[in-house]
Amino acid sequence: MALQKFIFNPGINKEGTDYTAEGGWFDGNLVRFRKGLPEKIGGWQKYIQASYEGTGRKLHGWVDLDGTKLLGLGTRFKLYIQEGASYNDITPIRSTTGAGDVTFAATNGSSTITVTDTAHGAAEGDFVTFSGAATLGGNITAAVLNQEYQIQSVPSTSTFTITAKDTSGTEVTANSSDSGNGGSSVVGTYQINSGLDVFVDGTGWGVGAWSSGAWGSTSTLTDSNQLRLWSMDNFGEDLISNPRAGSIYYWDKTDGLSTRAVALSGISGANLVPTKGLQVIVSDIDRHVLVLGADPINAAGTARTGSIDPLLIAFSDQENATEFEPKSTNTAGSLRCSAGSEIIGGLRARQETLIWTDVALYSLQFIGPPLTFGLNLINEGVSLIGPNGAVNTPAGVFWMDKKGFYSYGGSVTPLPCSVKSYVFDDFNEGQAFQVFAFLNKQFNEVGWFYCSSASTSIDRFVAYNYQEQTWNIGQLSRTAWLDEGIVAFPRAAGKSSSTNYLYQHETGHDDDGSPMTNVFIESADFDIGDGEEFQFIRRCIPDIKFTGSGESQTINVVLKARNFPGSDLTTDQTTAITSSTTKVDTRARGRQAVVRFESDDDAVTDSQLGVGFRVGGTRLDIQPNGRR
Repeated sequence: MALQKFIFNPGINKEGTDYTAEGGWFDGNLVRFRKGLPEKIGGWQKYIQASYEGTGRKLHGWVDLDGTKLLGLGTRFKLYIQEGASYNDITPIRSTTGAGDVTFAATNGSSTITVTDTAHGAAEGDFVTFSGAATLGGNITAAVLNQEYQIQSVPSTSTFTITAKDTSGTEVTANSSDSGNGGSSVVGTYQINSGLDVFVDGTGWGVGAWSSGAWGSTSTLTDSNQLRLWSMDNFGEDLISNPRAGSIYYWDKTDGLSTRAVALSGISGANLVPTKGLQVIVSDIDRHVLVLGADPINAAGTARTGSIDPLLIAFSDQENATEFEPKSTNTAGSLRCSAGSEIIGGLRARQETLIWTDVALYSLQFIGPPLTFGLNLINEGVSLIGPNGAVNTPAGVFWMDKKGFYSYGGSVTPLPCSVKSYVFDDFNEGQAFQVFAFLNKQFNEVGWFYCSSASTSIDRFVAYNYQEQTWNIGQLSRTAWLDEGIVAFPRAAGKSSSTNYLYQHETGHDDDGSPMTNVFIESADFDIGDGEEFQFIRRCIPDIKFTGSGESQTINVVLKARNFPGSDLTTDQTTAITSSTTKVDTRARGRQAVVRFESDDDAVTDSQLGVGFRVGGTRLDIQPNGRR
């Protein structure tokens, strides 16, 4: 039999079986499709060498009036603005004690310091800064005490512990002379409480998987007892931020990077600003501050209640972020969604703001006085997987729901998905709120980072090319993403070992200076005459375009075979190929066969740096080889 050319159908198709997907690609990792052909995705590297505290959950980029590019970063513990080569800590302050309210106690031979502060309100993982402390008498000097600390444990409502360190971060052990208490001038400045790193049932609106509980039973919800998620938007050159179920904060660019964000409700002249919310958005042209899931104004009209109404949308006066009292002379006000029990998330789109509850999609549009906004029900029966599960693109809005994917460009359209079962059958429903949608405009891709069923942290992604309508999958841990635009390349929050970094993506072909591992694309099974005869593959002529920068780029071509669909695949041959490889002699035999191309990175050697490849039309010399 003559050579047969194989150009498999683009996209990963895992909806059927290995055999029914014949003619296509069945599996892959870290490979995308472009112009119908599979290629290794772009690499990544640390954007800056500085690290930050906690899992990054939100990135927001904008430009100030001087043209300086700023990047907001919200984590489990902190709120930062990255500018230049460093992260500027603008985490709001929760409370500051009076002088002498804080005392210390040390134990000889231990670096653990017990701090006493009546009704401190702190939780494990919170940050506190001490000032005005005197030495405890030995190794625990004033310089050791007067700095920022992360709280290690909270034995009681009036005590917590820290680990003593010097100014370089090295632990300091107390000695027998450390018998003092720090003096009568100690002041403790507490940053806002940290949140959880995983979603825990019973700690937020809609307790239980898939937001199934009743919101009225969780009236004590706070930003510190649920998964820490941030929303951010810029109001001019200033930043408005909100930890989900927490306060709304404002950072004034004019005051500089050394100043912290403050509660919007506490700014001079603020009037009936919501004290809590589920998400904050600045509307498009009309510039109103929208607080989704705000606490309502009390019956007397004199103050906010302090308890979230998870379906209420409060909005400020136009061009005035601190005026929320509805008056005949302004455009402030509120609206309430009628369908569902809570607002999951919102997204600014083209001339409208889309808002998802747990059972419906709404469109909020500016219509002008006297009503200001109109709230229209677009579709009942769809929802949003989590607050960050939707993304706006040049082709419309795409989002992930509880059991499928959708797009919106004036109407709701379900997306046919060739990997739907693969994603949702191995999905950690309890961590749905961790899902983060991303746009990679350069490659016409939208996608979602998510937790597989065995993981409580993000470990996978699924991506969709909205121009070519193809799907691909992969294993990659990224907890927040910002596409190119304000920034030159996509940036993402990730982790190396236990340290958190920002990564710049689509740069080079490597994993932050090391070869990427487990990069592959694998076909579905193919046969001769519906498997009536065995096939013998004796020659392979690969069609590979190497696109990387490495001097000795190499990938493997792997041939696998089996006799029946229910049999396991066996690897008959693995051959390394380079740009100069003309053909590969093979001896693969079976009723069904599979071809796989993989980046030869398992050895993780410097010689494999810079490997990039694109698979074309591979030819196989296949001959019938009997019926048994």
